[in-house]
Amino acid sequence: MDLDELLRHQSGVISRRQALDSGLPSYAIRRLLRRNDWARVHHGVYVDHTGPLTWIQRAWAAVLYAAPAALCLDSALLIEGSLIHVAVSRSRTTLVEPHGVRIHHVDHLDERTLWHVGPPRLRYEEATLDLALRATEFDAISVLADACQSRRTTALRLLHALDSRQRVRGRRWLRAVLVDIAEGTCSVLEHGYLNRVERAHGLPRAARQIRSASTVGVRYRDAQYGDRLVVELDGRMHHDSVAARNKDFERDLDAAVHGQSTVRLTYQQVFERPCQTAAKVAQVMRRHGMAVSGHPCGPGCQYTRLDLAA
Repeated sequence: MDLDELLRHQSGVISRRQALDSGLPSYAIRRLLRRNDWARVHHGVYVDHTGPLTWIQRAWAAVLYAAPAALCLDSALLIEGSLIHVAVSRSRTTLVEPHGVRIHHVDHLDERTLWHVGPPRLRYEEATLDLALRATEFDAISVLADACQSRRTTALRLLHALDSRQRVRGRRWLRAVLVDIAEGTCSVLEHGYLNRVERAHGLPRAARQIRSASTVGVRYRDAQYGDRLVVELDGRMHHDSVAARNKDFERDLDAAVHGQSTVRLTYQQVFERPCQTAAKVAQVMRRHGMAVSGHPCGPGCQYTRLDLAA
């Protein structure tokens, strides 16, 4: 690849070593810098203009500065931020972090990296797991669920990547979340309902992500119990606009036409009042002729008292 092709491939960013290897002598590099045809980004890394850098140019500059290196964490997912996260081999210990770059030392860099893409970055599954491991439990579920919902990966591929790692803090919990996602929980709210409401209180097991056609198009039911009851987990992200809310209500009406009841639950009902919510869902199930035993989730749980009081 000649110099011009290299600059085009790397969004106008190049390292001193690459320029020399392409046949450009050092005095020519100095002249380009002196004439402001090129500008220095980091030590030994240049860009072919003097204006503000785009995020992708900053990413290329960080990777070339620390080479051999790869984007990691949210940078590997091409999420733009003020910091560029770069992974290098754990054996390298003398790198100084330039402004705007955070360097992470990792094991098995070669096996975990897509070297042929531009800029080089950790594999999608590896970067997603790293992000999840650094997050709170609530945010980790969101990271994993969003990654699968984006269709860039699957829960099974993430499980394979997790199982290939030797030392993982919280492996059992992380694996359980991925198994739940593989079985159809596609958001933080759905995972919360599955664990805090349904499982914790011994409610019947729902079928998840059931395809359903209505007069406003096809959608997938979050949780369906038999042929009579649908539970929709109403997170704000996909339900904020007036048009989206109208479609939700129209689907609920279509479901009623076919003899189905729809219960919509919010974050507060699932995360702040799970015991009360479980008791009420159990009551709705019984009114639809479903056998529900149920039980308290632990000491202080109000499930039994609320259920019997109905």
